[in-house]
Amino acid sequence: MGATKVSLLCATLILVISIPNFHLSEAAGFSIDLIHRNSLQSPSLSFDHVQTSLHRSFNRAKTLVLGNSLESTPSTEIVHDGGEYLVKISLGTPKTDTYAIADTGSDLIWVQCKPCVTCFKQKSPLFDPAHSSSYKPAACDSKACDALTRSSCSAKNTCSYSVAYGDRSYSRGELATETITLGTTKIPNVVIGCGHNDQGTFGPSTTGIVGLGGGKVSLIRQLQSSIQGKFSYCLVPFLGNKNPRPSKMNFGDSAKVSGAGVVKTPIVPKSPDTFYYLTLEGITVGAERLDAAPSLDGDDYGSGSTEGNIIIDSGTTLTFLPSDLYDKVQAAVQKQVKGRRIRDPAGILDLCYLASGESESLPEITAHFKGADLRLKAENVFVKTTERSVCLAFAPASSVGVGIYGNLAQMGFLVGYDLERRTVSFKPTDCSKV
Repeated sequence: MGATKVSLLCATLILVISIPNFHLSEAAGFSIDLIHRNSLQSPSLSFDHVQTSLHRSFNRAKTLVLGNSLESTPSTEIVHDGGEYLVKISLGTPKTDTYAIADTGSDLIWVQCKPCVTCFKQKSPLFDPAHSSSYKPAACDSKACDALTRSSCSAKNTCSYSVAYGDRSYSRGELATETITLGTTKIPNVVIGCGHNDQGTFGPSTTGIVGLGGGKVSLIRQLQSSIQGKFSYCLVPFLGNKNPRPSKMNFGDSAKVSGAGVVKTPIVPKSPDTFYYLTLEGITVGAERLDAAPSLDGDDYGSGSTEGNIIIDSGTTLTFLPSDLYDKVQAAVQKQVKGRRIRDPAGILDLCYLASGESESLPEITAHFKGADLRLKAENVFVKTTERSVCLAFAPASSVGVGIYGNLAQMGFLVGYDLERRTVSFKPTDCSKV
């Protein structure tokens, strides 16, 4: 049995048709920063932040299950926000700077706007469309309005949108086109939602969501022709870093993942098209290979298939394994780890051990995706929930209704999406140096 000795860290993440048509006037690729929300709130993160992020994973996973039934070369920074990573986005002419959740599990880009009937509390000023010369409400008969799952026509003949999520969060308001700026890249005529009635489990650093899913109104689909359907991110572990660098998100030519160590797995076409479905064939714990059982539920691939059994998601901290595989992995870890087992003091996770205060000896774990084997580090798989507890950062998909490969497992990898070739690529990377 191989073993890895590392200090345990915890980190969490919140990462064709063109509607309407537009082209970037700059180069073929760009990058932006992704910022952890806690870095905007506190220089030192407590275990309260860890537990909040883990609780949000369960709410977030339920959001993915239920929410969509209700609803140059660029680069940017990503900031972590208690389970999510935030991206700085500037709206309108002149620009208004704001931070929104970078979310591969939803499509619509929306922010809170004036006038606000009912809004969640945010630190930054509300966006005021009346002060932007580039803001244009979408007509009821527009392609953008027609692309939404839930829309209606207002008395002014403009399109009203409504999105609801499984954790009872929601946003309602006016659909529009607006100029947005990511990093130094200005993008005109982007379809956005201007929320006037918004509630839910959003942190005060957040003003809305930047949808990065595969649906028609997502940022990725709207930019598809200009970025060749390519984007990538590299998530820096957050807790344990006194001065963490922002994570990076790349688009177009800047998003290419190449070189030694790159592995690729196909994106499986399934409904809804918002999600990026992958096939997890099994997991190896130490030297023990554990295979996922074929689904007994009929789907597009028929009974007895494991195709598309897990979603890769930038906004969920934990990894939710198909329940049969979770049971096997938990049993294998329990058999191979010799530490003293305890109940999670936070009452969140199933398999926990007493932390010795020193580096822990833990089994090597490899995730076997179709065509791609990912050797995970201990900080991808285990999380310290309190000063005295170290827990397996996996949970059964039966608890939320869907398999999810979360952001904790993705840290330390350059993760690239190619929607034209329908693949996701992984490359082990020191993301603090990207």
